[in-house]
Amino acid sequence: MKFAIALVGGLALAATQAPAMAQSHDHGAHSGHAAPAAANAQGQGVVKAIDVRAGSVTIAHEPIKALNWGAMTMAFKADPAALKGLSAGDKVSFTLKGQQIVAIRKQ
Repeated sequence: MKFAIALVGGLALAATQAPAMAQSHDHGAHSGHAAPAAANAQGQGVVKAIDVRAGSVTIAHEPIKALNWGAMTMAFKADPAALKGLSAGDKVSFTLKGQQIVAIRKQ
């Protein structure tokens, strides 16, 4: 009987500590697709939408192996000047630093 009480008490203690341990784990700026902060990665895709004023471009991109990302459509931040001359439907190649486009050009 003492064993059963100790086991139940131990499980109760573990259950109260588990949420605290989970909350202390730092996810940083994780948004589902964490990118190395210092590394640049190359991508290719098709422009789906551009908001020059907001400095964002939505791209349906191919897999980006350097980041372990599959193909998907997502919005990226970019310098508004780099987006001028681009239109929805343009095929582009781009360079990412983190999750921001630092260079983009039509293919």
